[in-house]
Amino acid sequence: MIWWIYNLVFPVAFVLMLPHFLLRMLRRGGYARDFAQRFGAYGPAESARLGAPGRPVWIQAVSVGELAVALSFMDELRRRDPSVRFVLTTNTSTGHALALKNVRAPDVTLYFPLDVPWVVPRVLRRIRPSAVVLVENEMWPNLIRAARKQGIPTVMINGRISEHSFRGYRKIRFITRDLLPRIHWFCVQSEADRDRLLALGAPASRVEITGSAKYDIAPTPPTAEVRARAVLEKIGVSPGDPVLVGGSTWDGEEAALAGLLPELRRRHPRLMLVLVPRHAERRDAVLAALRERGLTVIQRSRFPDDAPAPGQRPDVLLVDTTGELRGFYAAADVVFVGKSLTQTGGQNPIEPAKDGKPVVTGPHMENFPAIARDFTEAGAWVQAADAEGLRDAVQRLLDDAAERRRLGEAAAALIARKAGATRLMAERVLAARVAD
Repeated sequence: MIWWIYNLVFPVAFVLMLPHFLLRMLRRGGYARDFAQRFGAYGPAESARLGAPGRPVWIQAVSVGELAVALSFMDELRRRDPSVRFVLTTNTSTGHALALKNVRAPDVTLYFPLDVPWVVPRVLRRIRPSAVVLVENEMWPNLIRAARKQGIPTVMINGRISEHSFRGYRKIRFITRDLLPRIHWFCVQSEADRDRLLALGAPASRVEITGSAKYDIAPTPPTAEVRARAVLEKIGVSPGDPVLVGGSTWDGEEAALAGLLPELRRRHPRLMLVLVPRHAERRDAVLAALRERGLTVIQRSRFPDDAPAPGQRPDVLLVDTTGELRGFYAAADVVFVGKSLTQTGGQNPIEPAKDGKPVVTGPHMENFPAIARDFTEAGAWVQAADAEGLRDAVQRLLDDAAERRRLGEAAAALIARKAGATRLMAERVLAARVAD
């Protein structure tokens, strides 16, 4: 009876939310071209790859954050079994675009199909996966139920259930207590994640604390840093000029960082602010906020055509492109990680920390509770309570090279200690796969 209710409610909710999704995705671009994939309809290139011999591993990663885990996991699984191939699905156009840049044949990137009973079983028969891997908090009832019926194991990797999500899931425990026992294995980040899954109905014998796969992130490719430094040099940033990077920023945070510039430049007049918004399509709003403050801005998407004339160094570099954040993190002297000051949830602090950069965040890191606790206990970052605290923290780090070095070394050492979760997860998936 509960599945009848879900399968009646989900399509209605999807139809009601469709205008919102379409508007958002149209703003981000690239959504309409492959829209039919949501219904399990694939073009000739995708169909050819799906028809290749052997049974792939299907990995579902909702967006950019989960995609980083998925790509690292794919590399680890391929190291252990070079013959393995993958079908990688995402929900968002941003995640899909980034996946297309990183995934090559024989693997295939698709949009995740609608989780309805007249689409998902057909997609499973088309893909014929040896296992379905759900990254972090992906619990799609029809996918999990259909996979179980077809004898395909599902494994959750890097599983996490935030306190906010847990409160929501508790309201539908009548669904989760029937759904979760159908999942073959759970690899979760922390004790809190394990306890929440158990409370929702996951069998204790199948839940394993493996740690966070985000600690297994690869170092920034040297070419990415070289490319970022070349851009900085062409806009007038000389070697030794301090660089403050605001990464994965959300609404309000670009203006907050821009507001710090005048005071910070009293002691560091050559300071360059680099802003990398989480969503590049916000470029017009960010540009307006910066220009209202009288700042000169260069857009990365218009570079080098819009490069400044010699001697006309801009105040801000706006990186309104996709896939370049890590290069600018590597080129930074101080990094602010966004969605943590004027928004809630936080973004991943491990990427800049992996490169030994001093990291500053706002108070809101609710999406990364275990990682936030690790960084705090290791003294590996600075959390500012508000914009004034952010100014003080950045000023202190710009003034003190030894403290920048200490923070960066502490963060890099923490990541080295916590690495290894991806290896454990790969072992569990390899053990769960069904034979060809």
